[in-house]
Amino acid sequence: MSTPTAFTELVGCAVPVQLAPMGGGVGTPELAAAVCAAGGLGMISSFGPAPLATQLAYLRTHAAEPYGVGFFAFAVDAVTGDLEAAAEACRVVDVFWGDPDAGLVSRIHAGGALAFWQVGKRDDALAAADAGCDAVVLQGVEAGGHVRGTEPLLDLLEQTCAALTVPVVAAGGIATGKHVRRVFESGASAVRVGTRLLATTESAAHAAYLAALVAAGEGDTELTTAFHIGWEDAPHRVLRDSILAARTSEEPFAWLESGGDRTPLRRWSAMPPTLSCAGEVTAMAMYAGSGVADIAGVLSVADAIELLLRVE
Repeated sequence: MSTPTAFTELVGCAVPVQLAPMGGGVGTPELAAAVCAAGGLGMISSFGPAPLATQLAYLRTHAAEPYGVGFFAFAVDAVTGDLEAAAEACRVVDVFWGDPDAGLVSRIHAGGALAFWQVGKRDDALAAADAGCDAVVLQGVEAGGHVRGTEPLLDLLEQTCAALTVPVVAAGGIATGKHVRRVFESGASAVRVGTRLLATTESAAHAAYLAALVAAGEGDTELTTAFHIGWEDAPHRVLRDSILAARTSEEPFAWLESGGDRTPLRRWSAMPPTLSCAGEVTAMAMYAGSGVADIAGVLSVADAIELLLRVE
């Protein structure tokens, strides 16, 4: 797919693929830089563990523009200065998990960045556009990680796209060219991809997590609130096996290794298993979208994006 879209023309990237900002350590600047190198919009998360300044310094040195940063609306006030720093350094600042806020959008624009807002229903999409957002991300219930959407993605796109004049990015369960074709036919001009780009050689996901993603089949994910420590009452989609493993695990079942130190992890923590984790990591929150059934292997980011753009 080489035809320009409203998204690529707005953002200035070559292909209509946005990396989903992934916190907890799996979404690294290295992964974002690989997405940029493949022509997409690489994204980092302001939600650690590395300080945002460190991540931005890596992108400035190693990534081709454009790239962006994802923020949680409810946490912006706790990271004083980070929003402004991101807006000055990046093409896109992306906000999730909160009602669209025109004041926050104005702060993003004041720094020179485009403002994206991810929503899970039509009314919030219209509110995001009214608040001045440059693009709206529509998240279907099929998405992995924390999920705002409550409806199937295609239904949400068909209800919403015609009412918006800004580009729409589709998110939720997108792992193949067939998925991409369907959302473009429903009005999207880009896709936001997490799980397919997590299952790559540049990812910081633990090897056991990658193996579980590849082994998962149809119906092997579950929308739950089980992994709630650190983020109460927030629905999220994970591999069902991680829930089953956590139910039978005994603390300390896994730990975070850093500089020779081991920090025990609590059962039902929202943290996903990264390369810095050890122990029974499959009892951690193995986030995955419903498209995981179509992931047959761990690829390079470049090959994964080529696969996504192979629209038949």
